[in-house]
Amino acid sequence: MADLKAFLFDVDGTLADTERDGHRVAFNLAFEEYGLGWDWSVDTYGKLLEVTGGKERMKFYVDHFLRDNEIPDNIEAMIPELHQAKTRHYTELLSTGAIPLRPGVERLINEAREKSYRLAIATTTTPENVTALLEHTLGSESIDWFEVIAAGDIVPAKKPAPDIYDYAMEKMSLTPEECIAFEDSINGIKSSMGAKLKTIITINDYTRDHDFTGASIVLDQMGEPEQPFSVLAGDAGDAAYLDCELVERLHQKA
Repeated sequence: MADLKAFLFDVDGTLADTERDGHRVAFNLAFEEYGLGWDWSVDTYGKLLEVTGGKERMKFYVDHFLRDNEIPDNIEAMIPELHQAKTRHYTELLSTGAIPLRPGVERLINEAREKSYRLAIATTTTPENVTALLEHTLGSESIDWFEVIAAGDIVPAKKPAPDIYDYAMEKMSLTPEECIAFEDSINGIKSSMGAKLKTIITINDYTRDHDFTGASIVLDQMGEPEQPFSVLAGDAGDAAYLDCELVERLHQKA
C-alpha cells in the first residue's frame, strides 16, 4: 500500500452545506432577476441535485418540469447568462457569512497542512464559487493552500464521471493509491470510486438516503472533539471525530 500524500475534497455538501440555503436560493434570485417566474422549492431542488452542474441542472428543469408555454424562446442562450447571475448572487450570499463550513472541516484542513499533506479540490461547481467559499470561511490566503482547484467546466464530463478526480491527480503527479477523497453524494462517490480513490463520506440532508456502497466510512459529519460524529457505515474504532490519524487508518485498510 502506497503512503497517503493528498486529500482531495468535494465542495458543495462536503465542505459546507451550500446546496439548500446557498445555491438553491441563488438560482431563485437569478430567476427573479430575469422575470422567469420559476421557483425551486427545497423538495424540487433535491430532485434536481441528481443532475450535476448548474447549467445542466437548469436544462434538465426546462426539459422535465416545464410546459412548452413556460419556456422562453431563447432559453438555450439564456441558460449561460442565468448561470452567471446565479454565481453572482451566490458569492454575495457567501460574503454575508450565511454559509459556514461544516463541523470539523477547518480543523481537519489545518491539521492536514500541519502534517504536510497536499490538498486539492475536485468539484462540479464553478471556480468562482470555490474561491468565494474559501475566502469567506478560511480567508483569502487559503486559496493557495490547495495545490489544484479542479472545478466547473475544466473537464467536459462532470460527476459521476471520474474525470475531475483524474484531472486533479494528473496535475499533482499522484496515483489514486496516494490519495483519498471526501464526498457527500452518490454522484460524488461514483466519480471518486471511478477514479479508483478510497472515499470518506459525510452525508447531508439531501444525501442521507444515497447508496454509498464501497465507501471507506460513512459519517453524519467530520465532527469536533466537543461535537462527535455518528458512524452510519464502516468502522471508526474509538475515534469520535475525523482527524488525520483516522484518515490514515482508513486509507491503509484493504
